[in-house]
Amino acid sequence: MTDQPLAGRHIVVTRPAGQASHLAEGLVTLGAHPVLFPVLSIQPAADPAPLRNVLPRLDSFDLAVFVSPNAVEHALPDLLSQRAWPAALRVATVGLSSEQALARHGLRNVIAPRHRFDSEALLALPELQEVAGWQVLVFRGDGGRELLGETLTRRGARVEYLSCYRRTRPASDPAPLLKHWEAGTLDAVTITSSEGLRNLHAMVGKLGEAWLRRTPTFVPHARIAEQAVALGHHRVVPTGPGDAGLLGGLVQYFAHDHESAR
Repeated sequence: MTDQPLAGRHIVVTRPAGQASHLAEGLVTLGAHPVLFPVLSIQPAADPAPLRNVLPRLDSFDLAVFVSPNAVEHALPDLLSQRAWPAALRVATVGLSSEQALARHGLRNVIAPRHRFDSEALLALPELQEVAGWQVLVFRGDGGRELLGETLTRRGARVEYLSCYRRTRPASDPAPLLKHWEAGTLDAVTITSSEGLRNLHAMVGKLGEAWLRRTPTFVPHARIAEQAVALGHHRVVPTGPGDAGLLGGLVQYFAHDHESAR
C-alpha cells in the first residue's frame, strides 16, 4: 500500500464548522481531497440562565455527565470562570474526545467507556449500576437522546438536564457537492450523527438525494448506519469510532477494487 492510499479521492466531511480540521488534515495526509460541507451548526444555548442558576447548586450533585465535546466547551469555560469544580462531584462522559476536552479544563479521573463510545456503553459500566438516591446533572444539547436519563432514573437516580448548546441546520449551498456528483468525482461521504445525516438529505435536494444514496457512506456508529439504511443508502460502511475509525475504514475500503463506487 502506498503512503497515500486515498490519493485523488474526494471525500465529504460533514462535521460542524470549526470541528472538521482534524479529520480533514488526516484525509490530506492520506492523499484525499476533503470536501467540507457542515451539516450541523453548534450555537450557544438561547437562554444562559439555566447554566447560571446551576452554579450555586453544583455541590448538591453526585455525578455530572457531559454527553459530547460540545457540551464540555459550551458549559465548562463559563462555569469554571465563576467557581471551582466541586472536589466531590464525579464526572462521566461517553467518548474519548469528550474525555480529552474535560482534561483540557482540568477534570480528570473521568468515568468513561473504553471500547464503545455511546450512552449504552457508559450505562454498562460498574460505576453506574448502583445509583439509587444520586443527584445526576446531564450537560447536553437541546433535544438530545433520553436513554441516559431514563435509565439512570429507573435505577433510582434523580436526573436533571442542562441544555448548554443548540444544534441547527446550516444554510449551506449544495452546489459544490452537486458539481462533484455530476462529474462523477465524489467518492465517499463521512457522517458522524443521525441528525446530521437527516440534515444532509434535506440540504442537497431531491437530485442530490439520489446521488447521495449511491455514494459510499462511512459512519462510526451502528445507530447512524441504521439511519442511513432507513434513508435508502445503497452502500453503508460502519467504521471504528472517531476520526481514526473513519480514516481506517476509508483506507480499508479503497484498498480494494471499488472503482464502481466512483
